[in-house]
Amino acid sequence: MPPPFLNISGVDMGDVILAGATAPRRVSQTAVLQAHAITKVYRMGEVDVQALRGVDAALYPGELVVLLGASGSGKSTLLNILGGLDTPSEGRVFYRDQEITEADSWELTRYRRDHVGFVFQFYNLIPSLTARENVALVTDIAENPLDPAEALSMVGLGDRLDHFPAQLSGGEQQRVAIARAIAKQPEVLLCDEPTGALDYRTGVRVLEVIERVNAELGTTTAIITHNAPIASMADRVITLQDGRVVDERRNVSRAKASDVQW
Repeated sequence: MPPPFLNISGVDMGDVILAGATAPRRVSQTAVLQAHAITKVYRMGEVDVQALRGVDAALYPGELVVLLGASGSGKSTLLNILGGLDTPSEGRVFYRDQEITEADSWELTRYRRDHVGFVFQFYNLIPSLTARENVALVTDIAENPLDPAEALSMVGLGDRLDHFPAQLSGGEQQRVAIARAIAKQPEVLLCDEPTGALDYRTGVRVLEVIERVNAELGTTTAIITHNAPIASMADRVITLQDGRVVDERRNVSRAKASDVQW
């Protein structure tokens, strides 16, 4: 059986202070995920479309990061590469001290299964399965999973275990998707426009769930959004434009998800 990744030495950059919603918190600044000089070019017929242009980015343990940018800025492409759903045209990606850039499909499957949870704009639930059964699809193959009922209770759906997706609201379906993502207890949670298909009130409820997961499970969390006010709930904000990182800042304090307005 081949090794899951190519080993290299990691880089320890000391400690970083995270603002937190109520008080500063200190975590190790050894990156969980690092992208170095990432370029991504898609061939569209006879035209090359450059989605990323030499991007450097990192996610650190326990932090909540917002990747902010307009449609077409490259933020979803970057998230997909960090999550092992896509590969860069050039550059290198590391999960802790392991390079995933040259990993084959089997190795990337193991990486996604064991270490990364995904939440997408559209919920991708199986209509013929209950909420509990949708979550169990992940827990049945995870090494150290939460019980599906526990994961659903954590996102406020303990009374909806045996409901089918058609019996749930959009916000409830998104919370099932979050429960499914966290049930395998991943180190990293990657959320691509998780409120994009929801109204304001429901979107805030979903952000509160993501905030709770980050705080209580210590899951390193990245949220992609074009919605600038959501950035106020992050420890750190990375802004992309035309395939480049054009700004990176750390919030002095984190707003609570319940206070975010747009």
